[in-house]
Amino acid sequence: MTTTKHAVVIVGYGGMGSYHAKLIKDNDHLEVTGTYDILEERQKVSVQDGYPAYESYEAVLNDSSVDVILIATPNDVHKDLALQAFKAGKHVICEKPVTLSVQDFKDMVASADEAGRVLMVHQNRRWDEDFLTIKQMYNERTIGDLFRIESRVHGANGIPGDWRHMEKHGGGMLLDWGVHLLDQILYMVDSRITSLNSRLSFILGDEVDDGFEAVLQFENGVSAVIEVGTTNFIPLPRWYVKGTEGTGVIEDWALNGRIVTRNQDAVKIEPTPIQAGVGLTKTMAPPSEEATITGALPEPFRNPSSFFDNFAAVIEGKSEPIVKNEEVLRVLNLIEAVFESGRTGETLKDFDIYPA
Repeated sequence: MTTTKHAVVIVGYGGMGSYHAKLIKDNDHLEVTGTYDILEERQKVSVQDGYPAYESYEAVLNDSSVDVILIATPNDVHKDLALQAFKAGKHVICEKPVTLSVQDFKDMVASADEAGRVLMVHQNRRWDEDFLTIKQMYNERTIGDLFRIESRVHGANGIPGDWRHMEKHGGGMLLDWGVHLLDQILYMVDSRITSLNSRLSFILGDEVDDGFEAVLQFENGVSAVIEVGTTNFIPLPRWYVKGTEGTGVIEDWALNGRIVTRNQDAVKIEPTPIQAGVGLTKTMAPPSEEATITGALPEPFRNPSSFFDNFAAVIEGKSEPIVKNEEVLRVLNLIEAVFESGRTGETLKDFDIYPA
């Protein structure tokens, strides 16, 4: 049985646009039928890759064979491109961050609803295995109830590219990587944020942040540290989590890590003092070998389908979106709060958009 594929045009055929084309190439439900980019050199690359390049965005909108527009441009033009697409009767996949403000996203959702079209944001890091492993540990209480979650991405190359250095285009690390890490923590921890404190880094002298740290406290007792850095020549682990029965660490995206749990069958032995610097300590002495068990990370939680398969099922009316627009709105609201706390130095409360 032959499956009819939905025609997708990628708008913005740069690094992410061409990456999307590779992801969609073998998809059973979607097919890239062309691209549009304002730069002539990117148009040439598109043709070399086998995708016809439209001469204008208007030509894309006027092509009745196009079902879906995938927006992979700099962040500041997402809204305008999406609104035009909905008016032309197209579905939209939009790269993150979908917009630069909560209100702009509300406008996009309203336009999609009015046109009866689907808008889905490409929050692809919900499919990362390192994150899904931690989500599994959280859901299944692998090391007891998680009460401390530290999520970090560290690099030492500064801010990449060109427009990501510019505030007017929506540059900076909070909007680039922060949107992923904040989306992950909210997707995992189903609880209202009761407080937030954040700091933004401008070490490299750009007009946008080159990193940030946000400390979140949830109503259910979970605390989370979310950090992005571009000046870290020695990175900290990707994940470090503490539960009531143990500790877990994932060093990197290759899933190098382990869990250490309390041995419930061991006889409790008082720690022997150790030499620590110029003093002695029992508090920080390591537990006895019998007191803990070191094990492998659990198998990760699995999303029911890939992003693109899910999107196709949504526009066909066969499934609910894995990335829901109300969840995206909550993340954008949190991003605005991180900017505000970082700017004012204040701890924020009562700002979270959490479903009642």
